[in-house]
Amino acid sequence: MLIRFITLVFLLLSIAAPASAQSDPKALIDGLGKADFKQAEDLIGQLAASGDARVVPALEAFGEGDLYTRKSDGAVFITRPAGANLALVDPLSGETVGEAPKGAVTKIRVNNSLRRVVRSALGGLTLLSPDRAVRLQAADAVLRSPSAENLELVEAALAKETDREVKARMEEARAASVLSSDRSVEDKRAAIKTIGTIGGRGAISILMTVSSTLDPTLKPDVDAAIAKIEGTLAFWDMAQNVWYGVSLGSVLLLAAIGLAITFGVMGIINMAHGEMVMIGAYSTFMVQEVIRTSAPQLFDWSLAIALPVAFLVTGAVGLVIERGIIRFLYGRPLETLLATWGISLILQQTIRSIFGPTNREVGNPSWMSGSFPLGGMQVTWNRLWIVVFSLSIFFGLLVLMKRSAFGLQMRAVTQNRRMASSMGIRTPWIDAFTFALGSGIAGIAGVALSQIDNVSPNLGQSYIIDSFMVVVFGGVGNLWGTLVGALSLGVLNKFLEPSVGAVLGKILVLVLIILFIQKRPRGLFALKGRAVEA
Repeated sequence: MLIRFITLVFLLLSIAAPASAQSDPKALIDGLGKADFKQAEDLIGQLAASGDARVVPALEAFGEGDLYTRKSDGAVFITRPAGANLALVDPLSGETVGEAPKGAVTKIRVNNSLRRVVRSALGGLTLLSPDRAVRLQAADAVLRSPSAENLELVEAALAKETDREVKARMEEARAASVLSSDRSVEDKRAAIKTIGTIGGRGAISILMTVSSTLDPTLKPDVDAAIAKIEGTLAFWDMAQNVWYGVSLGSVLLLAAIGLAITFGVMGIINMAHGEMVMIGAYSTFMVQEVIRTSAPQLFDWSLAIALPVAFLVTGAVGLVIERGIIRFLYGRPLETLLATWGISLILQQTIRSIFGPTNREVGNPSWMSGSFPLGGMQVTWNRLWIVVFSLSIFFGLLVLMKRSAFGLQMRAVTQNRRMASSMGIRTPWIDAFTFALGSGIAGIAGVALSQIDNVSPNLGQSYIIDSFMVVVFGGVGNLWGTLVGALSLGVLNKFLEPSVGAVLGKILVLVLIILFIQKRPRGLFALKGRAVEA
């Protein structure tokens, strides 16, 4: 009787031993050393199902190719360089247990398929982390690489989750895992609807990946979800293009608004206007250099300091150019064009001699760095602030021209110079200060453009042609026309570029403007006055 009892006990132990070995994380990790890719995938699934957070370093090392097996006994270790040898780290405790020559261990092979399985397993194992950011990242990992093995762990984590955003992401991860499991058709239909609400190309990828394994009755649900997502993506792609167009338009507005004032009041074709933009950008660079060396804690205020500096510097340069050269060339458009072109070359060479021909770094303050999602598109902070800044400059100039004595005199000179002069307005000084104002605005534009473009001696040349197109298209001297023209050309450019390319897109825009000017020579919003109507 005793012999039979002992025999039964040994039999039960022999049956239970393999089961316990299968649930022992150390045994599972050691099993990776002699497993093929398919067996390794099964072992990773068992490690993930164990819910033991101690296996996370081993899985991370396996995915990165840092997991080795010792030839003498088949034990598996994480390795670290230790001179000529390798330090052997216990994969569960993380403690260094010794060293071995490189020839005494063999690297465990891993392929891309196994790396995806590892990422999914790591996502499942960190779903219960006390750190909210870790749980959110884990849910994202499971969502990107759904697996039926993680389903129970995801549901357990979902039941305990209290954070609204993390819980929503876990529900999406659960839905993706359900599609890879053997759950009922109704459960999978509900999961398809959940994936459809996620949107994005990642959701389409998940649905297309599992579509071949789903019940045929679910194909209409999958097709409907994909069609819905593609429609949403098309809408947000169009919205993103519109935003890019508005962003480009705000840049064109900044570059052109000073030219609109100068060209509108004096009729001067100022080919050096782009160099005023360049001088404003270099003024920003100099302000930041002084702040970096003298008061680095004020760096976030560098643009606020650079704005008045750039306005005053470029305004003074513009005043000197008008008083020294341009005032002698009124009524001679060809000579004025050639003179201002010569001035632009002189200013470019002067900047090259002082700062060199290479680009200069202008940093972004913290409040202009990064981006944020808006619906299905990404909005960068620097572009958003430039749009706000451009509109602020536009409305500020509008108030100056409509509500100030200087603006009244400027508009009088624009509409009828002889009549304005006979009324006692000193038109030469109005011309000088208007040119200085336009140059100062170009300098302010340079401050903004330094945040999104290379600061180099050629900076202004990138915008001078576009600025003239904006002014001519909108209506010479009309600020509202400049605003509408800049935004229209910006949006049109961004819709043409994806289909015909950037260069051909600009050519088409130029052709369209030429055709438009043939019908409306004065632009969209032509100024009216006795001098014009005569």
